[in-house]
Amino acid sequence: MSDTLTRTTTEAPARKPVPARGSGTKAVLALARFEARELALQIPVVAFLALYLGLTGWSLYKNPDDFPVLHDVDRATQSLPLLLSVMLFVCVNRAVLRSRRRGTDQQFDVLVVEPWRRTVAHALSVVPFAVITALVVLAEVYWAASRPGPAGHPSPAELAVGPLTVLLSGVLGVLLARLVPTVFAAPLFAIAAFVLTGTIMSVSGNPHWLQWLGPVVMEIGAAPLPSDLLGRPAGWHALYLAGLVVLMVCLAVLRSGGRTVPVKAVTALALAATVAGVYGQSPSESEELRAARLEATRHPEKVQSCVDRGTAAYCFFPEWETRVKDWQPVVQGVQSLAGGPAAAARLTVRQRVDARYGLESQGSLEPASEPGQVTVGTRWGGNRIPEFAVGVASVLVAGDEESVLDMCDGRVVTTMWLALRSQPEPMTALRNLRIDDSVKGSAIVLAPTDPLAMSTEQTRIVSELLRRPRYSVIPKVKAHWRELTAPGTTTARVAEILGVPAAPQGTKEDDSCAQ
Repeated sequence: MSDTLTRTTTEAPARKPVPARGSGTKAVLALARFEARELALQIPVVAFLALYLGLTGWSLYKNPDDFPVLHDVDRATQSLPLLLSVMLFVCVNRAVLRSRRRGTDQQFDVLVVEPWRRTVAHALSVVPFAVITALVVLAEVYWAASRPGPAGHPSPAELAVGPLTVLLSGVLGVLLARLVPTVFAAPLFAIAAFVLTGTIMSVSGNPHWLQWLGPVVMEIGAAPLPSDLLGRPAGWHALYLAGLVVLMVCLAVLRSGGRTVPVKAVTALALAATVAGVYGQSPSESEELRAARLEATRHPEKVQSCVDRGTAAYCFFPEWETRVKDWQPVVQGVQSLAGGPAAAARLTVRQRVDARYGLESQGSLEPASEPGQVTVGTRWGGNRIPEFAVGVASVLVAGDEESVLDMCDGRVVTTMWLALRSQPEPMTALRNLRIDDSVKGSAIVLAPTDPLAMSTEQTRIVSELLRRPRYSVIPKVKAHWRELTAPGTTTARVAEILGVPAAPQGTKEDDSCAQ
């Protein structure tokens, strides 16, 4: 009996050795895949991801920018990922605390994967959502670049902000769960952060260094500027966000017991990268940048190139060279309707910006005093095309943009007919140019610089002329060009020359700027 027992014991198969606790890389990746799948199945995450994708797709479909400026498009990709980021912050935090809520922490102690490796897995579970965000950002830029007439180049550092924000929110949720292991901490933290940020910004006046400590800094309002005038520390900001992501992961790992030499080394490097990013993005605008912005505003000819096309010279900032082919047909269309010397007048179409106050200024462009100079902005497409046509027609009629300020007589009719008759849909262009979106009564008409004022009678005459065939009006305009563009020519006289019936008896004619 003892021999049999001895033989049985001796011949019993050896137990499979338990893998060492330090060799759990595959287990970490498997757990990360599991947690990512669990996140993707949570209703809040699915809802906010669908909201992010839906709003992005809707904005591209509803507001297609036909002439995008790509170094403005990259900043526009940064705000919507915040929707997904907030929800991931809360849901990742809850995922880390799942074992605590369900009372299974003790069972985890017998697993191969140590607590700090589980922390790494939770941090990695956010990566697929950052990848989705990156793909959406690239799709936005590709869509913009495929539109007609793109200008400029997107910044890789600006494009990285959206995906980095998603990563940052996830790892912040992991860190908070390790520091404050309660499910109420994440919502309270989000609310407190929102209130505290708004309070600090309002009290401190939103200084540059404090503003850039946030994940997203939009800076919108101004017309697109040349990329060398943006003054955004995008590269430093991307370094700051990336360093902060790694630093938070390392702190969460250290808090979970992963106090190994490599983790401590990575923590030190991440801290150095974060500090370097903060230091690099903190200084406000330099004197060199302010001087460059002022020069581009007041003396754009010093930083522009010019090309001759027909009777006009087109001067542009380097990134807008492709727009010349879009400006030229508008100039030629308006000038072909003019008479007298204006039909062959030498024009200079100069692109201008007001860059003095940076990306958040919304100042209007001042009229140019140089004869024959026509202002064109950095935006194009939509209403900007008929607005530019108004600017061209104004200079052909008045001689220069400053003289247009005093043009409130019958010359307004000539100017508006020239500008609108050259458009594919004149009446629609008239409606879009007027601030009140109507084709009756008095109104302000938009132009690249200061707007024009149209009286009720001038509106009536222009509308009547636009309804007539081109061939019935063009000969009269060319034959009487000198009188039609002479200062002091009344609106009634212009109507008589062009064959428009006089206003009904008792209607007051208004040839003054006062409406």
